[in-house]
Amino acid sequence: MKKDIHPESYRMVVFKDTSNDFSFMCKSCAETKDTVQWEDGNEYPLIKLEISYKSHPFYTGKMKLVDTAGRVDKFKTRYKGFYKGDK
Repeated sequence: MKKDIHPESYRMVVFKDTSNDFSFMCKSCAETKDTVQWEDGNEYPLIKLEISYKSHPFYTGKMKLVDTAGRVDKFKTRYKGFYKGDK
């Protein structure tokens, strides 16, 4: 491996899936200004995710659509003139 190409600022970070409020903690060097108090009483940086393995259809086995920002509706509105129904 090449030397001096990996960041030195790894720390414990909490990742929170906003679609189902699932949180997990692991090491990361991603920057964030948000913080959260974890189960051990300490405060850690917080990174918010729209989808994780707890809500992704591939891992859950359910075809559940998570649309937190209304993207599907925006897409349908934008391209409704091109859609002619099921083929």
